[in-house]
Amino acid sequence: MGSTRPSMQELIGRRRRAGLVGRIEERAAFRRNLDLPPEDERHRFLFHVHGDAGVGKTFLVRELEQIAREAGALTAYVDEGAGSVPGAMTVLARRFASQGRRFRELERLLTAHRERRHEAEAVLATGGPEDPEEPSAGSLAVARAAQVGLGMVPVAGAFAAALDTDRIAQGADRLRARFRSQEDAQLVLSPERVLTPVLLSELAGAAGTAPWVVLFLDTYERTGPFLGPWLHDIMTTDRHGTLPANVVVVTSGQHPFDIARWGGFADFMADLPLGPFTEAETRGLLADKGVRDEPVVAEVLRLTGGLPVLVSTLAETRPDDLDKVGDPTATAVDRFLKWERDPVRRATALAGALPRRLDEDLFRSVVDGPADQVGALLAWLRGMPFVSERGGRLQYHDVVRAPMLRLQRLRSPQGWAERHTRLAEAYGRRRTEAEADLRTGELWADESWADEGWRELRLGESYHLLCARPRAAFPEALADLVAACAHGDDAVRPWVRLLVEAGEDADAEAVRNWGADLSGALAGDGLAGLLRLLLGRARGDEPWRATAWALRADALARDGAPERALEEYDHALALDPALVRAYRGRAVTRGGTGDHEGALADLDRVLELEPDNPWNVILRGEHHRLARHHDEAVADLSEGIRRAPTSEFAWASRGAAHERHGDLDAALADFDRALALKPDYAWALARRARVWRGLGDQPRRLADLDRALALQPDWAWGRCERGDALRVNGRDAEALADYDRALELDPGYASAYASRGVSRSNLGRHEEALTDLDRALALHADYPWALEMRALVRQRSAERT
Repeated sequence: MGSTRPSMQELIGRRRRAGLVGRIEERAAFRRNLDLPPEDERHRFLFHVHGDAGVGKTFLVRELEQIAREAGALTAYVDEGAGSVPGAMTVLARRFASQGRRFRELERLLTAHRERRHEAEAVLATGGPEDPEEPSAGSLAVARAAQVGLGMVPVAGAFAAALDTDRIAQGADRLRARFRSQEDAQLVLSPERVLTPVLLSELAGAAGTAPWVVLFLDTYERTGPFLGPWLHDIMTTDRHGTLPANVVVVTSGQHPFDIARWGGFADFMADLPLGPFTEAETRGLLADKGVRDEPVVAEVLRLTGGLPVLVSTLAETRPDDLDKVGDPTATAVDRFLKWERDPVRRATALAGALPRRLDEDLFRSVVDGPADQVGALLAWLRGMPFVSERGGRLQYHDVVRAPMLRLQRLRSPQGWAERHTRLAEAYGRRRTEAEADLRTGELWADESWADEGWRELRLGESYHLLCARPRAAFPEALADLVAACAHGDDAVRPWVRLLVEAGEDADAEAVRNWGADLSGALAGDGLAGLLRLLLGRARGDEPWRATAWALRADALARDGAPERALEEYDHALALDPALVRAYRGRAVTRGGTGDHEGALADLDRVLELEPDNPWNVILRGEHHRLARHHDEAVADLSEGIRRAPTSEFAWASRGAAHERHGDLDAALADFDRALALKPDYAWALARRARVWRGLGDQPRRLADLDRALALQPDWAWGRCERGDALRVNGRDAEALADYDRALELDPGYASAYASRGVSRSNLGRHEEALTDLDRALALHADYPWALEMRALVRQRSAERT
């Protein structure tokens, strides 16, 4: 650290003289860390601030950020507004950019992540094993992947979490092959795996330009469920790269860190527990503000209990006399507002507490008056100690906001309802405007629900409707919760929290209890458990029940229970015979079990109900192809191409149909077109390689397979295809490496066993060859080529003996 920087004592003294802190020990501990070189063994690079609501955790974190800035550090602050790990990275990138340090590659990938999520409906991979040459174990995962493509299940982290490790290893290769590249697939399936190494690389670059880089993760009691495992991973392993030594992380939440998870990391952590101010600290802060009258000080001590947010708020009013206590039912907040003599400001402080987050437009919805007066009141409110600014919006501290809400609800129930209704209308207008800007009619995706900004506006609208009229608004809120389930845990979690908060703020016991129970179900059994609870408590007349059954069926299908999923789809269709989602989901699930005829019957119904959606006809064409209905497949896929000429999947699927039928020139033209639309389309490259095989062009066959595997190296089917190409060129030793890798990825891959057996036989290893061929036939008894090859190997073995 340079000698021109102020010392720790000077910085702390400056803050105390400004009356901003009552205690200095936590700041001193943090500052001492910044006075140490990163390699010093006393260096701690994880600080955890924890304590009950109102003890000043966020205030302290902001103070620590200022101390870090004055020490020359680059800093970034994240709170619960992030919502997910990619969301947190987005906030980090923005914070660093505001200090002149752009994380350009991370920003590019985050943009791509958002785009790929919205494009995930273009991922179409259905059906069981197309023939014995494709991996059978992947079929179920592919069917689940199709549900993602059909907009029926989450397309981000929640979907990836639903697939267990073995199934990802065995089957997700075919899903990934549908994306532009392996990176695109990972950005949808497991974005952290792609984004985290880039973040660490960007942090390393930033760390070389500043003495410290400090990351502040606030409200950890809310962000910990999704940030905790990721943070532990990057701080305790080098799986994604190395965290620079001069990166410090500060977390802040209500609870201590989990010893079971973090205990082994204790040497690198510093615990900063916070409690209420002591009497001496409270008196010191009041004295700094000129509040020394003993009766006033005693009243402040009594009202606040030493909670720093309340002490600071009262200190800012600089009370100089003690009025009578007033109505004994009044809350502490009402009491400390009595020192604000301006009735307009008092009313403003109360009204501003109504929204969970406040901006100027919402402020004008609840505060009446001329524009200049309203602007001045907002500026005054922004300066209050219990108000913080996050993401351009104001937010009250929970300890202050809760009693302010209770006071208004009890004093004027009608005024409470009217103001919340006005706020709901304000959010509703914004939501309507946002809908006009969203794309509509593209595929079947619900563009509104897929948009995070729209969902946030709907959340705000629903919160205020629930506060205004809990009983009337609750059924619609549950319907919205069900709709959110189609978009994964990241979309559902805020709706569950909304019910908890609205139930508490409006003192609506039924809403509060529902929220608590749904929160427990989501935490315990995920979306399937939440939907089970919803359906179990349904009265029987809710309009969302059919959709909930279909969504639960989706969850069962991707969790490996297709038969149970089919039963749930039947429940959904019994309630709503026109529910396209259920027909489409049942079609995909049937296709995953090999029942393509049943899938086609469902897709016929889908097209009756939704004839204008080009993806439906493409999907039916794909199932015709898998069922080996050549003419019907070509007809549907051609119609799909006519309606959606930029669908690279439709071109590639028709090319595969032509290739199987033996029309190699038509197949080659279709694959060329698909690859012109998407040059790094691994599945199309591997399929075009089959055309080159049919045309006898082995060099081009191998070239396409090499390109496909460069894009998707962990692709079992692609590995087996290249192994076959090497084998027919007499390169059996090289082929074995591909077969071995294919079987590592998919241990149930019959074709890979059979092909490896032939290569082993070609190399004179007949006993091993027979073992492989026996295994292939155990997996797939009706496998003519394997039977033929086993007879040949037995003959070779007999001739040798």
